[in-house]
Amino acid sequence: MSQNLDALTGAELVALVRRVFQPQPEEKALAILVDLPDAKVLDDSNWAARRDMAQAWVAELSARREDLGMDTHLVVYPNVHTNNGDLPERAWLHTGGPLPEAASLDPSTSVPLAELYATHPILIALTKFSATAPLKMAAKKHPIRAATMPGFRADMIPALRLDYTEVNRRVELLKGLLDRAEGADFRFDTPAGPCDLHLDLRHRQGHASGGLLPRPGVAGNLPSGEAYIVPYEGEREGDPSRTAGVMPVQFGPEIVRYRIEGNQAREVLSQGPKSEEEAALLRKEPAYGNLAELGLGVLAAFGIKPIGEILLDEKLGLHLAFGRSDHFGGQVGPAQFSGPEAVIHIDRVYVPETQPEVKVVAVDLQMPGAAAVPLMRNGEYSVGF
Repeated sequence: MSQNLDALTGAELVALVRRVFQPQPEEKALAILVDLPDAKVLDDSNWAARRDMAQAWVAELSARREDLGMDTHLVVYPNVHTNNGDLPERAWLHTGGPLPEAASLDPSTSVPLAELYATHPILIALTKFSATAPLKMAAKKHPIRAATMPGFRADMIPALRLDYTEVNRRVELLKGLLDRAEGADFRFDTPAGPCDLHLDLRHRQGHASGGLLPRPGVAGNLPSGEAYIVPYEGEREGDPSRTAGVMPVQFGPEIVRYRIEGNQAREVLSQGPKSEEEAALLRKEPAYGNLAELGLGVLAAFGIKPIGEILLDEKLGLHLAFGRSDHFGGQVGPAQFSGPEAVIHIDRVYVPETQPEVKVVAVDLQMPGAAAVPLMRNGEYSVGF
């Protein structure tokens, strides 16, 4: 009997929950969260398919309740219109039938998210807009752990079947390097010439997201497979951030070049429609230009290819992010943006399929009192796994 590559069986779902979360006997309920479209953010086929998938997962896990040892509930809430924006204070437990429209949700039947966290120690967020940042913040206050799957599609399922023991081993190795590094030097090659960028990694620790969430107090993406760190943002008095240089990002045929100083994109050096759009965004929303993350994905080595969704694509290799950083231990959060719907954390992925004209020539980690460690050469890791 052949395996359906586009769907997880009930047995695979039970195995996935056990592997990722390692549930304890006292943990009795799991919640699968979905966000709902509205008049501002209209539905699309991938979003609708994701909600159908969530309902199917709930049905499969509920049918295997004795095997799993937990109840499984579907939780819905109105979408928050932006990635990593704060979640609504209340949500709805869905008890069956077609999912409601966000506009038709009855406030009197809602439950506070704090109550949901108290009764559901394990959460899976199969959403359109990333809930990673707010769930990371919630996990600091509540005894929960959450796997966030924004933009998940059926063609990502092969990445859920990987050997995550090996994925986690590689991620932990990269985290160890980031923990020790005081800086990272990048050399990019573009049709307009080379771009050099230095990231200040002082006063920071790395994080490992290897697809395993066995302990309360954490939230991370699934599929997973990256180590990441927030560059130093200059919050210590008298010690400004040393992050500076030029960061190129390819948008379609255009390569936007950002001038970085003090860990902030200060201006756009390139010209073109996208360059003008990004320059206007920096002027309107300065927090958008905060360099919020250096991420090192490992899944490309396992044969996984990008599909145009950040959730998976960022796990393939090098990525840099703008925007919110407080959920990773940085200083920039919702208060630094003009409003809740302006809050964003957006990754730029440096693999050939996503940015073919931006070449990662070299990445070197600067270690205290030691020679630099060559991390990447010509887009490939040069550290031994």
